[in-house]
Amino acid sequence: MRSRTQVGIVGAGPAGLLLSHLLAQRRIDSVLVEVRSREYCEARQRAGVLEDGSVAVLREAGLADRLDRQGLEHGGIYLQFDGTRHHIDFRDLTGGRTVTVYAQTEVVKDLIARRLADSGPDAIQFSVSGSEVADLDTDMPVLRYTDSSGTRHEVRCDAIAGCDGFHGISRPSLPASLPTTWERGYPYAWLGILADVPPSTDELIYAHHSDGFALHSLRSPTVSRLYLQVDPDEDIAEWPDERIWGELSRRFELPGWTLQQGPVLDKSITPMRSFVCAPMRYGRLFLAGDAAHIVPPTGAKGLNLALADVAVLAPALEALLHGDDKLAAAYSSTCLDRVWRSTHFSWWMTTMLHRTPGADAMTTQLQLSQLRYVVASRAAATSLAENYTGFAVH
Repeated sequence: MRSRTQVGIVGAGPAGLLLSHLLAQRRIDSVLVEVRSREYCEARQRAGVLEDGSVAVLREAGLADRLDRQGLEHGGIYLQFDGTRHHIDFRDLTGGRTVTVYAQTEVVKDLIARRLADSGPDAIQFSVSGSEVADLDTDMPVLRYTDSSGTRHEVRCDAIAGCDGFHGISRPSLPASLPTTWERGYPYAWLGILADVPPSTDELIYAHHSDGFALHSLRSPTVSRLYLQVDPDEDIAEWPDERIWGELSRRFELPGWTLQQGPVLDKSITPMRSFVCAPMRYGRLFLAGDAAHIVPPTGAKGLNLALADVAVLAPALEALLHGDDKLAAAYSSTCLDRVWRSTHFSWWMTTMLHRTPGADAMTTQLQLSQLRYVVASRAAATSLAENYTGFAVH
C-alpha cells in the first residue's frame, strides 16, 4: 500500500511521540511507527528526572496536566560520602531552577493518550515489522513497514525523523562513510528496583561508597526507585530482594537514618555507556534522542536530551517544509552543543561517584577530594546545579 505524508517518524519513545505532537500543533501531518506494542511502550521503566526546561517544553505543548498534578518538584540533591550527607541547593545556586521527578513511563503514557485522542487510533502504528528507510538522497525519502495486520506500506515523506533508539534502523541507514561516532563503555552497571514503599528521603541521594555507588530516587509519595552499582556481567537471578535491600541499606547507612523497605515491583540490570554520533542529519533524515546519543544515567540527561532534540527539530521541519533550510541545516550543530555538554556532565558525575574496579587507593582519594570540593565550593556546587537542572547552551 502506497501513501504520502509530510514527516515519517520511526519510534514511539518520548522523542518520536513529542515530535508527532509538536508537528500536529503546526498542522503538519506525520506517520509514526513503532516495533513494540502500546503495552510495552507504556510499561518499560526508564528515567524519571525532568530538567526545568523539559517541564517548560511539555507545559508549552499542553502536555503537563498530569505532570503538574503528580510530578514531584525538587530543589536539590544530596551527595553522600565519607559517612556524611550534603545538600546541593539548586534554587539557591541557580536563581530558582528546579527539577521534577516524573517517570519517563508516565511521559510516554501522556503523549500516547494525547496523540490518539487528537488524531484517532491510527495516529501511531504499534507492533510494526520490517521497517526501513530509503531514497535518502532525494527530497522525498521513503518509509516502509508492515503493520500489525500484515499489510506492507510504502510512505513517501518530505522528511523522516529517526527516533528509534540506539538499536533502531535509522542511524545504520546513514552512508557508512558519513557519521563519526564516539563511544565509551563503563566497567559497571546499575541494578535498579522499583519498590512499593514510600521514599526514605525528600530528595535524591547520590552515595559514593567503598563497595560501589548507590542512588535513592523517587517515583511518587508511595513508590521508590533505587539503584546499586554492580558488575556488568551480574546475573539478576543472583540478587534476591533481601540481598538488594541489605546492600542498599549498607551503602546508604547513616546514624539516625533508616532506609524503608517494601515489596520489589520490578528489577533489572542496565549497562552504562556514552555514545555520540555526528552529524544528526543526512539529507532529509534527522536523528533524535537515543538514535544519536547515549549517556550514562548518573546525570539524568537521556530523556531530557531527547525532548530537547525534538523541540529544536519541530520548528526546523516546519521551516524546511516551507522552503527554508536554515534551521534544518543548523539542527545537528545546535543539538550537539547540548549533547556534548550533557555527555561531559554525565561522565563527570559517573566517574566521581562510582567505584572503579581495580582502581588503586589513590584513585579513591582523588574521587573523595573532588566530592569534598563540590560541597565546599559554591562555584563547584553551582556548576553541578546548573548542569543538573539544565544549563542553557548558546
